[in-house]
Amino acid sequence: MIRKHRKFNRPRHLFESERISQENEIVKSYGLKNKREIWKAKAKLGVIRNQAKRLVNSSEDEKEIFLNKLKKTGFNVKTLVDVLALTEEDILRRRLQTIVVKKGIATTAKGARQLITHKHILVGDRKVNIPSYLVSTDEEAHIKKVLKQKIKPKQIEEKIEVKE
Repeated sequence: MIRKHRKFNRPRHLFESERISQENEIVKSYGLKNKREIWKAKAKLGVIRNQAKRLVNSSEDEKEIFLNKLKKTGFNVKTLVDVLALTEEDILRRRLQTIVVKKGIATTAKGARQLITHKHILVGDRKVNIPSYLVSTDEEAHIKKVLKQKIKPKQIEEKIEVKE
């Protein structure tokens, strides 16, 4: 059996009132399901920062490849110092759920989450049902709502007659 690894770390001090109030504001503004999603964003940010720290002493070509990858993902970075200055809110802004609200497809973040989980959102030509999907700048222009056709009663009768 394959063991699944955690994609986040819990905070060291679980009951810090200042941290809890900040996380509550983030949960409300981005329409997150729970605080675990914030912790996942922090872990993802930690991975990006560690890569940037490793690349400090490497060649300019490797740094440029890394920065271009982050720019395609949608982060506004020009140097490795900018990468270290990123916050978890920068990652939360690139989520599909947030971008659906920005584009005006949904009016609220919770409504966007529901549209995504019910498979009403297309990214390119694929249905995506993961609200935490990180949208690249290329894909951002191709996000749209699935238009479902309503079947009229006459069409239903015609389909039944064809089958018989």
